Amino acid sequence: MIKKILLLSVLCGLSHSIWAQDDLDLLEELGEDSTEVNYATASYKATRIINSISLENTAEGVLDLRISHRFGALNTGVDEFFGLDNAVTRIGFDYGLTPWLMIGVGRSTYEKAYDGFFKAKILRQSTGAKNMPVSLQFFSSMMINSLKAANPNQDLFTSRMGYTFQAILGRKINKGTTIQLMPTLVHRNFVETRAESNDVLALGIGGRQKFSRRAALTYEFYYVLPDQLASQYVNYSFSVGVDIETGGHVFQLFLTNSAGMNEQQFLTQNTGDWADGDIRIGFNISRVFTVKKPK
Repeated sequence: MIKKILLLSVLCGLSHSIWAQDDLDLLEELGEDSTEVNYATASYKATRIINSISLENTAEGVLDLRISHRFGALNTGVDEFFGLDNAVTRIGFDYGLTPWLMIGVGRSTYEKAYDGFFKAKILRQSTGAKNMPVSLQFFSSMMINSLKAANPNQDLFTSRMGYTFQAILGRKINKGTTIQLMPTLVHRNFVETRAESNDVLALGIGGRQKFSRRAALTYEFYYVLPDQLASQYVNYSFSVGVDIETGGHVFQLFLTNSAGMNEQQFLTQNTGDWADGDIRIGFNISRVFTVKKPK
């Protein structure tokens, strides 16, 4: 089922791309002014698709307060009120340092983890005087697990740390459709067994499809390459949801099989399986504040 959804999304994206290119060629034939650079904007309503970083950056001088919440699994049954009795939360602050550089920090109740990241724009989709068909960004994060270690070999501060490196290659195909690919490397300083890899490779795909002026369908899927994780973890993360924009807020409501909210957690420590009903209701709330007006 998941593979069918992803295949359909890719095919839709390719067809939209062909139509969009035809429209662009027609405008050029009609003599469209090509002396200005027209950058693609508003590829998403927020800087995250669901768990994943999106193509959008927080604007320069703008602070984004993000509250992320994941309830327990639906298959826990009526005793746990189908997961609503349990929850994990992350509070984060993202800030636009420049038009091309964004930074952020956060703290999660899941593993009492602290994380920080930066994201830099390398290429930006544009038409006109500068024709660039795609956007390319680089994302890197660091996470520290602050739980008391059960394994005495993990008492060292550095053994609790993990790092993520990700390239984000995407395209806003038309006004309502965006798609992106996310090759990812997660490095863990410490693993429990020799069967696990310190370096974990994964490939992600995500996107959105608007269905009204203020609402859009979003999705993301990651596949972790085989023979890298311990047997208790699944090798994929899949989330699907709806973004709703309400003035200065963006409200994201979704279903996911991941409890963790940073890359190391939802890629290398994910135990939820959609096939077993291990699905969580979640939401993100984003509120932006202008701290410094750009010159």
